[in-house]
Amino acid sequence: MEGGFASGFKTPEEETFETRLYICKGKRAIRIKQVPFARSSLNHDDVFILDTENKIYQFNGANSNIQERAKSLEVIQHLKEKYHGGVCDVAIVDDGKLQAESDSGEFWVLFGGFAPIGKKTVSDDDVVLETTAPKLYSINDGELKFEDIPLTKAVLENTRCFLLDCGAEMFVWVGRVTQLEDRKAATKAVEEFIINQKRPKTTRVTQVIQGYESHAFKSKFESWPAGTATGNSGAEDGRGKVAALLKQQGVDVKGAPKSSTPVNEEVPPLLEGGGRLEVWCIDGNTRSPLPKEDNGKFYSGDCYIVLYTYHSGDKKEEYYLNYWIGKESTADDQVMGAELANTMWNSLKGRPVLGRIYQGKEPPQFVALFQPMVILKGGISSGYKKITEEKGAASGSYSPDGIALFRVSGTAIHNNKTLHVDALATSLSSTDCFVLQTGSAMFTWHGNSSTYEQQQWAAKVAEFLKPGATVKHCKEGTESSAFWFALDGKQSYTSKPIMQDTIVRDPHLYAFSIRKG
Repeated sequence: MEGGFASGFKTPEEETFETRLYICKGKRAIRIKQVPFARSSLNHDDVFILDTENKIYQFNGANSNIQERAKSLEVIQHLKEKYHGGVCDVAIVDDGKLQAESDSGEFWVLFGGFAPIGKKTVSDDDVVLETTAPKLYSINDGELKFEDIPLTKAVLENTRCFLLDCGAEMFVWVGRVTQLEDRKAATKAVEEFIINQKRPKTTRVTQVIQGYESHAFKSKFESWPAGTATGNSGAEDGRGKVAALLKQQGVDVKGAPKSSTPVNEEVPPLLEGGGRLEVWCIDGNTRSPLPKEDNGKFYSGDCYIVLYTYHSGDKKEEYYLNYWIGKESTADDQVMGAELANTMWNSLKGRPVLGRIYQGKEPPQFVALFQPMVILKGGISSGYKKITEEKGAASGSYSPDGIALFRVSGTAIHNNKTLHVDALATSLSSTDCFVLQTGSAMFTWHGNSSTYEQQQWAAKVAEFLKPGATVKHCKEGTESSAFWFALDGKQSYTSKPIMQDTIVRDPHLYAFSIRKG
């Protein structure tokens, strides 16, 4: 951002609101930067945030990605709280969709009226470096020397500094007993190295102190023996991450419900985007592939196999293989799901990460594969239909043409699960958003205590369930008679957060071995 803080050396002028324009771009590492408030700053490839005194606009470039849009929502929430006292209208403007009477029209008026925007100009920020095989350089008196030796922890001497060049990022390792002058000389040498190698100014450089090496740094070495001094820090780090995820779900680490105050936690590490996603439903002794448009729909009476194929940082093809077990699925389907997943795992020569995921316990890496993830009542497999027929009960399965209510409680790509609930007014909650599907209409319902992110996800879920359908948006207290009629009449409902089933405990690690006989 432009400017600085008022101090004894600067006389602050009277505060007046300044309209600011920000650009949000990137794929894995999303960067936000203030740019000049002018039409020439806009392009079709990135997301832009226009912060005005009375409204914040998010302009989604036609070629922008989901990560940029999700990060922009977080930034808007920050701007809203910091500069608008938490009270400010927010509008989404989609590139190429111009409606004079809508938010889109207001947005373009601020730029002097609608006009075509130019192509993106390439800068250092847009250069995407490839990860290369790590190269180690020792730094002596400000001079770099390439060390053509196997990368092991033993080569790092505590009296010296080293540069580990991995292409897309660099690490400067600093020995614990190095002199201050050596550290300064190492920093300067690395800056000169970046210039001489004609690397972008935005190349990421991370300083690593001996004894406090990150996992990313250690993973570049062929061998890195585990130390005893920091043995417990891993467990503490694990507990911290679990606590952070539980906070996102509204649960304190002691198991007590938290207040509705939002907690801005960091997004956990997710898998690289742009991969190929394949989903199969278990049906008898076979697996039936789901149509691409149904990826993300999970019936609680069925079991599924999910295979995600992607490229990691070093361009190797990686696999993430899971079988998902619905709470109401049959024992036969569960066994068959495990067998077929193992068959796929063997056919890929044991390369994938293989996971067993139970409904309601999905890890964030799994949830983030689906935009959105919707858990539906009932099932479509022959096994589930047979069981319900034997019991003489109605299947209660979701039907695209029937009445259905969905609770949207997620706020980001890694926790965006949507749950099919009973189509009754008592299922509503003021802290969440809901999507109501009737035979002829789609509604999104925004609870008075719901967040802007939930409202955005609700619109996305409605489009996912009924692509192209007209959606009627209503806030709590402004419902139409048709809305209440579909829910069998208006009834009282809760204004408190609906607690998820969460078992709170420290992580446990188990080792097992298989022996003959």
